Amino acid sequence: MKSKDKKLIQVALYGMDERTYKTMEMFLKGPCKGIAVVVDEQNAEIDLIDADYIKARDVLDERQSQTPERPIILLSLQELSLSGTIYVKKPVQSPDLITALKQGNEILHGGKVKKRAGSAKQDAEPKVEPKLEDKTESTVEEGEADKKELYKEQQKTRKHRTARDLTEVGFSSYMGHVDGVDFSDPEQVLLASYNPKNHFLGYVKTAIKVAKEKSRILQLNSGWKSLVIFPHSNEIWLDAGDKQLRIYAGLEIKKNSKNSMSLSPIDQDAFNFGEKMENFDDIDAFIWKLAIWTSKGQYPVSIDINRPVYLKQWPNFTRLVVTPHAMRIAALLIDGPRTAMNLADALNIKPQYVFVFISAAKTLGLLGQAKRNADILTVPPEVKPSKSKGILSRILGRLRGE
Repeated sequence: MKSKDKKLIQVALYGMDERTYKTMEMFLKGPCKGIAVVVDEQNAEIDLIDADYIKARDVLDERQSQTPERPIILLSLQELSLSGTIYVKKPVQSPDLITALKQGNEILHGGKVKKRAGSAKQDAEPKVEPKLEDKTESTVEEGEADKKELYKEQQKTRKHRTARDLTEVGFSSYMGHVDGVDFSDPEQVLLASYNPKNHFLGYVKTAIKVAKEKSRILQLNSGWKSLVIFPHSNEIWLDAGDKQLRIYAGLEIKKNSKNSMSLSPIDQDAFNFGEKMENFDDIDAFIWKLAIWTSKGQYPVSIDINRPVYLKQWPNFTRLVVTPHAMRIAALLIDGPRTAMNLADALNIKPQYVFVFISAAKTLGLLGQAKRNADILTVPPEVKPSKSKGILSRILGRLRGE
């Protein structure tokens, strides 16, 4: 172990596949500002467990039995309250995990921990054994009661698909090509931009915005394939596969074309999904990959390619298409604002790998642009959306936009 890591909190990870493990390592180094370092189980001071892992209960029992003196942090989508553990809600936010790690570190040194309102919670008596038997009985009962809903959720295979890691070799064919642009020519690279408003991506983003503002299930009618937005569950249903979507994403949609767009509210119970439950997708994962296929290695026109950009938060790579060098790009942008070309030079990679990441991150609202020199020094606060809402019919007539 390197000497500079000795002062860091030593953390062991459990219940994570290889991708999630690597993501957490980089998350601790980047967004968590190097507060902790991942080590093997023998040298760990704190155990960090993904409680949504299928065998998480066995892992928890084993850790409490073999290393009862060690603080345990549980990551879960569902709120947990087990004695002797610290809970952090998923998706993990860096302030919550930093707080949890500091709480665990205080326990290690015999300090008393104050309960914190929010995601990270700690029981003041870590040596008390959790009542796992009661929890198991409750889980079984709930599982039986929700059996039909669980089965339905399991059919949404596209939504629950894990991240896909793309190599440089396979990425070009997956992403698509841009005619007339030589990415080895610096002058052409600087002109390699696209406008999301002229593509399906622009319409989908606007439709999602309207559905969330109106808190209604809406169908986007495009003259192509039916797309339904479920704002409450953050889901999209598209009557097409990824290959079809990839082709359609790259096409420009001209004004007043046959493929005119409109929105219409629908009744979920009345809508017939047929046998295509697998066509459900998470909204964030959907528009991330749609941005990749629309970009084809270009950057959005809303980005000034000569000004630095920065990441507002770490992308959830465990559920997103991971383009080549995406984690390395994210790590540099979390560290501070940089221009796209500076990123390419610093990482010694092709500009289109930076452009496609910028495009996807911008589409999800994770990327910001430094407008003035002062903006480069600190990350600006997030701008809250306006509370004013237009008339639905007016918005439907102006579906172009981000």
